[in-house]
Amino acid sequence: MKRIGVLTSGGDSPGMNAAIRAVVRGGLYNKMEIYGIKRGYEGLISGDIDEMQISSVSDIIQRGGTVLRTARSERFQTPEGFKRALDMIENFEIEGLVVIGGDGSLRGGLDLTKAGVPVMGLPGTIDNDLAYTDFTIGFDTSVNTALSAIGNIRDTSSSHGRATVVEVMGRNCGDIALYAGLSGGAETILIPEVPVDINAVCRKLIQGRNRGKLHSIIIRAEGVAMSSADLADMIEERTGMETKVVVLGYIQRGGSPTARDRLMASRMGYRAVELLLADSGSRAIGIRGSEIVDYDLEEALKMKRPHDESIIDLAEILS
Repeated sequence: MKRIGVLTSGGDSPGMNAAIRAVVRGGLYNKMEIYGIKRGYEGLISGDIDEMQISSVSDIIQRGGTVLRTARSERFQTPEGFKRALDMIENFEIEGLVVIGGDGSLRGGLDLTKAGVPVMGLPGTIDNDLAYTDFTIGFDTSVNTALSAIGNIRDTSSSHGRATVVEVMGRNCGDIALYAGLSGGAETILIPEVPVDINAVCRKLIQGRNRGKLHSIIIRAEGVAMSSADLADMIEERTGMETKVVVLGYIQRGGSPTARDRLMASRMGYRAVELLLADSGSRAIGIRGSEIVDYDLEEALKMKRPHDESIIDLAEILS
């Protein structure tokens, strides 16, 4: 295999640039031609494709976002758009594709696989919701961003003696909330995987106030059924504590990636090149413990991820 393409798709995540850099420089080291596809599958359909050199990825490893930009493409999900994407792959004589993105992006790669295009899927999403890998690219940075915000919020909450509901991202996976809440010392962590017990939430806040606690931090993952506003209203009504809502939003997707995300993305990116060189078919690349692993792409996307009861229990004990 001598000519490959790389794209980033869906929501951006810190560390995507490190992965792109590894694919480009790893491919060039192995005498391959590398084509950068801008704006994900939408750019593939439009032919927004340029050959990349070593200088194309200079000074990007420390940057958040993605130099290839990203988009969500409804056209790619139509027969006409999908055919156009395949035509562009043929026009540019791309023999294999590296897709960096979340579940939807990798499923788009699976569709291309079924059409005969070898695809390497890299887990680029802050949500940490792909079952075949312990961690996704960008998750660690997002947790640290949330953790920093929790520290700032705690300062002002202590000054006013109030409770604060902090909403974090993660879609239907509660890992950002769980990891940030546990490491940030939150009183309560609400995640989609566990039903909300409003009585337990209020009881814990009252008990904290009775022992002289000046603030209370409640971390709520965005996928929890009860909205942050309703939760705050209910807490205030039942406890008499002034309760504010802070939605962290897209600040969790930006910022310079942590060393962990940079290293993991670099290792995954180069593994993608090695697998393409070996004609390994379509694979999903991830990490288990400290080892970079790969699975058949279709099988990887079928895997189910149970939530970690031990971390949930620990968060409850330490709060």
